[in-house]
Amino acid sequence: MLDLKKYLSYAQKIGKQAAIHKAGWGKTFLSVDHMKLRKGRRITNAGIDAIDKGIIDILTVNGRANNQEIAARLSVTPATVSSRLNRMEEQRIMKVVAVTDFAAHGYNVIIAIGVSVKGRPVLEVAQDLAALPEVFSVNVMHGRYDLEMLVVLHDFEEVRVFLDNHVRPIEGIDEMDPGIAVDIKKFEFNIAPL
Repeated sequence: MLDLKKYLSYAQKIGKQAAIHKAGWGKTFLSVDHMKLRKGRRITNAGIDAIDKGIIDILTVNGRANNQEIAARLSVTPATVSSRLNRMEEQRIMKVVAVTDFAAHGYNVIIAIGVSVKGRPVLEVAQDLAALPEVFSVNVMHGRYDLEMLVVLHDFEEVRVFLDNHVRPIEGIDEMDPGIAVDIKKFEFNIAPL
């Protein structure tokens, strides 16, 4: 059973502000009001309204849509679209970028690897892993593994070479648990850290 006082203490240590609430039926539950992200940035309610969401939805489907097209679809003025886009980019709510498919670059293998770290700070190991060109995501975890990374490779013959010659020599790596994706059922790129 979850010890609420220990959880609150833990949440404060990792940079989350958690609150205990009493529900009307006598149950107690936790909510995280703010989450600390990279470099101390805190995200709260981003203030996205229906027009902002409409702009994002249109650009997600067609990143080349211009302000006039977006305005016509949302029944607002192009100036409104322009100011909303500028505000959302300034507030780092969204950014318009080009996204390519892994296969277009010749990558046919995706691996998720859990990494246990021993004898060295986790963040240092994470930085070393992030420097490898095959690694496209490194996450510090709270759970069975200290780090999780996602790796793309051209073919299965590269898996052993990558793990043995590039990852294993990094100081502090105690254990690795690679899992090879055999099929991708869902991969959404429309929400990502900026």
